[in-house]
Amino acid sequence: MQTPVRFSSCRGVAFEIKPHADPFAVANLTQNDPHGSSKKSWFPWYLGSSSKVFLNSSYMQKSVSRTSSHFCDLDLDEDDEDENKDDIIFESLEEGQDEEKDDKPVLPSASKREQIPKLARKQESRLSVILLDQGLFTVYKRLFVVCFTLNIIGLVLAAAGHFPYARNRAALFSIANILALTLCRSEAFLRVVFWLAVKVLGKSWVPLPIKTATTSLLQSHGGIHSRCGISSVAWLIYALILTLKDRENTSPEIIGVASTILSLLCLTCLAAFPLVCHLHHNVFERIHRFAGWTALALLWAFIVLTISYDPVTKSYSKELGSRLVQRQEFWFTIAITILIITPWSTVRRVPVNISVPSGHASIIKFEGGIKSGILGRISPSPLSEWHAFGIISDGKIEHMMLAGAVGDFTKSLVSNPPSHLWVRKLHFTGLPYLVNMYDRVLVVATVAKGIAQNFGKEIKEMMSGHPKEKVIVHDTAVLGRPNVSQMSVDTAKRWGADVVIVTSNPEGSRDVVNACKAAGIPAFGPIWDS
Repeated sequence: MQTPVRFSSCRGVAFEIKPHADPFAVANLTQNDPHGSSKKSWFPWYLGSSSKVFLNSSYMQKSVSRTSSHFCDLDLDEDDEDENKDDIIFESLEEGQDEEKDDKPVLPSASKREQIPKLARKQESRLSVILLDQGLFTVYKRLFVVCFTLNIIGLVLAAAGHFPYARNRAALFSIANILALTLCRSEAFLRVVFWLAVKVLGKSWVPLPIKTATTSLLQSHGGIHSRCGISSVAWLIYALILTLKDRENTSPEIIGVASTILSLLCLTCLAAFPLVCHLHHNVFERIHRFAGWTALALLWAFIVLTISYDPVTKSYSKELGSRLVQRQEFWFTIAITILIITPWSTVRRVPVNISVPSGHASIIKFEGGIKSGILGRISPSPLSEWHAFGIISDGKIEHMMLAGAVGDFTKSLVSNPPSHLWVRKLHFTGLPYLVNMYDRVLVVATVAKGIAQNFGKEIKEMMSGHPKEKVIVHDTAVLGRPNVSQMSVDTAKRWGADVVIVTSNPEGSRDVVNACKAAGIPAFGPIWDS
């Protein structure tokens, strides 16, 4: 699989765009370098799961840093721009009670491997794959369409007079959508949901279709989030129209506050437009944060004003407490506020120990062990930016994060390591946590070459910790560039994997997922929805 560009994240989120390059540009292909080295890779978050892992290491292009919720941030040297060598790694992990298979992992020989013609097809940019080639019927888009359609049906019925409750409580429906979208992005709520999913469905007797359907739903909940954002705008517009038609029974303050909230919601939705989100992610993140906080404060003002306003006397009542507790709007807003405040209440400035094995990466160590499969966020300034990384930990006395020097923040960790960083004590979960739901998992991932040189001896030793009979290393310098999609399918069949999870660049992830699904093997990859 050819990957002519580098990426800076490793979990399953949007990849970054080089700011000075055309995001849709097609890179020139280069010849394979004859001197490649085999690398064995280790994923700490799978240690507690019963899984089989197939990893492929691809060449990566440097990108600007931004908030990333991938496993690790990787970067290679600028001098390597003209090289094009990959190391393909097969790695398998199994639960203790699983029966060991007699068949040994087999490396494809140079004579039998399937080569990809170097110019067989036009190389696609990451952004074009992300925006244009994810299909119209993904679970994410189905959730979006279904939920948005339900809201539109409710709006049409209310406008036609067939849904009087919604017509009289249009603002409530807008607030309900805001509550739903907040739930879909609440790290505390999702941590509980993911834990319950693994606890309830992580049994061998649970049918595989139920597990894969749950994984699809949990991975694609962003479709509900985005649908609720647009729907909240639609319901608030409808509520404002009704209010303006009945202007004599409301106050200018209520109209002004509602209009401001509507403007903030519209701004947030525009910032979340995929092209803006992927090209200007920091802008998207800050608009979401500060516009959201402002809208929440104004929502409280809106509720207090609307509940206390008396249209008969054209004044505001002082008997507010008893009225508030009787209104659904109040309780919905309470829930929204708690969900938003919870992760921020766990923000702490903590001491860190940062080692720099090379100019390409830093290892950040924290006190306290963390369970495998969990991700965390760190920040130099909590109000401006947050960066997510996978957590490496033995679950005992400390945990660490591996950060590649790919942007201003991660480069500063190398050039000027701080003694303290801001962290969120509330860690979060994602797709890697769900591998604990399955008995046998095949993971296809990309890692950087030169592990020891770039990331140090400590990381190299960790990555060499798996039994050799469960690790296959495909050195592309010796065996050539393989058909990774077909190799993934063959490996999944040979090992009897329940599911395949791929972590790669957009084009590579898409190809592996499509090939596995075509072969009847459930597969999941990053969906780049944020």
